[in-house]
Amino acid sequence: MPCVSGASALRLDQISNDPIEPNGSYSQVVTMRYRVAAPDLSGNESAYVNECLRSTWISSNGPFLGKFEASVADYTNTRHGIATCNGTVALHLALTGLGIGPGDEVIVPSLTFVATANAVVYCGATPVFADSDQDTWCISVQSVARLLSPRTRAIIPVHLYGHACDMGPLLELARRKGIWVIEDCAEALGATYEGRPIGSFGTAGTFSFYGNKLVTTGEGGMVVTNDEPLAERLRLLRGQGMDPERRYWHPIVGFNYRMTNVAAALGLAQMERIDQLLHDRKQVAAWYNERLGNLGSLVLPPEAVGTTNAFWMYSVLTPNAVWRDRLMADLAKRGIETRPFFYPLHEFPMYQGHRNDNGCPTVRDLSYRGLSLPTSSYLREEDIDVITGELRELLRQYPTPSARAA
Repeated sequence: MPCVSGASALRLDQISNDPIEPNGSYSQVVTMRYRVAAPDLSGNESAYVNECLRSTWISSNGPFLGKFEASVADYTNTRHGIATCNGTVALHLALTGLGIGPGDEVIVPSLTFVATANAVVYCGATPVFADSDQDTWCISVQSVARLLSPRTRAIIPVHLYGHACDMGPLLELARRKGIWVIEDCAEALGATYEGRPIGSFGTAGTFSFYGNKLVTTGEGGMVVTNDEPLAERLRLLRGQGMDPERRYWHPIVGFNYRMTNVAAALGLAQMERIDQLLHDRKQVAAWYNERLGNLGSLVLPPEAVGTTNAFWMYSVLTPNAVWRDRLMADLAKRGIETRPFFYPLHEFPMYQGHRNDNGCPTVRDLSYRGLSLPTSSYLREEDIDVITGELRELLRQYPTPSARAA
């Protein structure tokens, strides 16, 4: 069923699939007037899923899989798409396919979702945590350079919250050092760098199609690459290592990382409307910019020269952590859901002993000041008026901010 425009009219089947916060409840979630990111399923999603049911092709074979893979590969200007059951395993698959393993180091940004580092650990390798660039919020090339070691095998730049990393210097650094670049594009389908789609720069790019993403399959992911031998290896690994020419013969240890035909049907219907979905997100961001641009207490999301931001989330920086947490709590009371920025990964218990760039001070600053506002594609201008009106009213009540420290 199509999404209803106007967040106050949302049904339960239109709310975000984000996990409920540890201190929250289901009742709190469904009473939010404005969700952070809910899917727009107003195209052929229902028709294609019903076609899967009628045909009984509901598992990891079926016509929608190849069509969905081809549509994402074509959109990202790559030759091969390998669909997976989620974005985390897409990362793990790419790392494993490139031979990353015990004794290797992989440089990742400390400001990202935990899956980026976890996928490295799944391979038996060691994540090393880089600082962020203050202007783009993405991984700092200078920080990566400081962290290189003889054990470095790969870099995973994350296109954070929809903004592309500075890929030119990263690729040059990787080329000189002979290391892989795997783009983590989970949050940025539709973003570009110097006119090219993200995902087309590294040896491989990985995507997530979780329920809150611009394009969703409920749960799902994909690896894209121009490297044909790598693509063949990833397909072999994805399907339990079974020889495609000899059923039930397994020459290697593989994984069950396959996507279902039902999920691919959802994804294909979404890809048919990706330009409109992306346009709608950018329109939401433009309305926010118009209404929040004169607020000196907020730093609006970046869009560096030579990039286009996909605005997976409309994310802002507040003056300090106290302001951020108070603002989130007060907005929640008004039915407006927000999300904090990710915690610095190097502060998690399992990663505190890992190398990082001098405590990643920029990451800490961004992490404890940042929050994301509702950015669903179907939001109308009057919805943004309500959200920003509540936001501006709250900010007028707050005392003059002091230090930015967390």
